[in-house]
Amino acid sequence: MEFFWNYIVVFFGILTVVVFVHELGHYLVARWNGVKVEVFSIGFGPEIWGFNDRSGTRWRFSLLPLGGYVKMFGDADAASATGDPRPMNAEEMAVSFRHKRVGQRAAIVFAGPAANFIFAIVGLAVMFMVLGQPVTEPVVGQVLPDSAAEQAGLQAGDRIVIANGSSVERFQDIQRIVRLDIDKPLTLRIDRNGQQVELVAQPRIVERKGMFGDMEKVPVLGIAADSASTRIVTHGPGTALVLAVRETGTMISATFVGIGQMISGSRDSDELGGPIRIAKGAGEAAQLGVASVAFYVIMLSLNLGLINLFPIPILDGGHLVFYAFEAILGRPLGEKAQEYGFRIGLFLVLALMVFATRNDIVSLPAWDAIKRLFS
Repeated sequence: MEFFWNYIVVFFGILTVVVFVHELGHYLVARWNGVKVEVFSIGFGPEIWGFNDRSGTRWRFSLLPLGGYVKMFGDADAASATGDPRPMNAEEMAVSFRHKRVGQRAAIVFAGPAANFIFAIVGLAVMFMVLGQPVTEPVVGQVLPDSAAEQAGLQAGDRIVIANGSSVERFQDIQRIVRLDIDKPLTLRIDRNGQQVELVAQPRIVERKGMFGDMEKVPVLGIAADSASTRIVTHGPGTALVLAVRETGTMISATFVGIGQMISGSRDSDELGGPIRIAKGAGEAAQLGVASVAFYVIMLSLNLGLINLFPIPILDGGHLVFYAFEAILGRPLGEKAQEYGFRIGLFLVLALMVFATRNDIVSLPAWDAIKRLFS
């Protein structure tokens, strides 16, 4: 029962929240622009349960709860890949997604990822107001023996002021910079008894258990914070919102840096995970407590918004690229061009899903047992 609750129920609960937020963004902006929404579905496939609202939208839960969609009037399918070919009268054209101005269609498509970003910002702001923000002074409390920090000459009591050109205000900033600059030496400016000293360290790559239970390869400098220098700071609404926007921007930037490092080969592409790894992370978060689950929901919402903005046909970003061409040319791209674009996009998305699922499977303990059995 504990496994079922922590890994199955929590996973689908988290996924439902994040998908609902995304699709709600599409739905609200579509309705605001006068588009009739036919279906609002959490999941794909046959309907399990649903109801019709007064505007005629069918709200439903479907059999496969790994996503969702909003089907608008004027679309022939849930992905908005093709339009309804039948003739429409003036009344129908007025509420058809396909007959709205290109700017309105772009706003409706962008609203899904935007809702995920807004949800993440508001969620972080609430956490900063209710739970507070842990702030640790960037002072070295301990230097681990035979570590990169010891070899570089760091000492207990050193205050790190700048790391790789970035100002350091909290110990958490050092951890973030070390993890992001995985392929670079770490240039540090430290304050040692009032004297400014510059040191260069090369963090070592080690494999260890991550925040949510996955084994990951991370660069380690080899220092620990001063345990007496950590405090929890509770912020007011204004400050919490500003910090949440800043933290969201940092997380987005870190994601793009990580993707770039995977492409260049400096970061292991095995870090890319799919549904199984997300479920494992949800289970680990559930065991750590409500705050960890809330933070996991925020991270997943942010990632969903980012992924959907990738310029791949079939994703929201791909639709936005098509609309950009339409705005420039003054007409939509030809049907053949859009058809081939959606085919390529579908292939890329499926290939990415297969690769991520492969990473999920090889990260399972059972995979090691199978390899040992046949080796």
